[in-house]
Amino acid sequence: MSWFLRLILGCSLMYCSLAAGSVERVAVCFNYGCLSQAEVEFADDQLKALQTLLGRATSPGEERQAIGEAVGLLLGWAGQQSPIAADRGGNYADNAVYGRMDCIDHSKTTTRLLLLIEKHGWLRFHRVLEPALRTRFLLFQHYSAQIEELGPSETAAMPGRFVVDSWFFDNGHPAAVMPLAAWMAGEGPDVDY
Repeated sequence: MSWFLRLILGCSLMYCSLAAGSVERVAVCFNYGCLSQAEVEFADDQLKALQTLLGRATSPGEERQAIGEAVGLLLGWAGQQSPIAADRGGNYADNAVYGRMDCIDHSKTTTRLLLLIEKHGWLRFHRVLEPALRTRFLLFQHYSAQIEELGPSETAAMPGRFVVDSWFFDNGHPAAVMPLAAWMAGEGPDVDY
C-alpha cells in the first residue's frame, strides 16, 4: 500500500474515531440578562438519548412533550458543568445566587438548545423560531423560546406557534410547552415573578 493511501486511510479512521466521540458545545446564559455565559458540552451518549426521546414522537403533540423533556435534560446536563444548577423557577427563589437565570437567559439558552436539536434533524413536526415576548401592564416583560408546528396544526387550519418556557421551573425540570396565544394571555405554571 502506498504512503498516500495509508495517509488517506489513517486520516479517515482518525476522523471516524473523532466523530464517534464527538461532542456538541452550546453557550448557556446566566446571571440575568445574559450577563454571563458558559460553554457546556453534550456527549455522544447524551445526544443519542435525545435522538431516541424525540424519535418516539408520532404526532406534533407528542413531539412537543418530548421537546419539553429534552430541554429539561439538556439544562440538567448543562447544570453539571456550569453555575446554572443553582437556578430556581421564577426570579425570587434564586435571588442573588450565582448562576441564576431570568427569562432572557432562559429564552436565549433554550433557543440555542432547540437549534442544536433542529440541526441534527430530530424535529419532524416543528421548527425553531426567534424568542417570543409578552408585555403585561407595561412594566413586566417576559421572553420565551418559541417553536412553530409545520403544516396545519392538530387543532387549527394554520400552523400553530408554541412557547418552550424553561423559566418557570428549577434547573433540569422539563420545560413548559404551551400555545403561544395562551402564554401571551398570561397563562403558565404558577410561580413568583
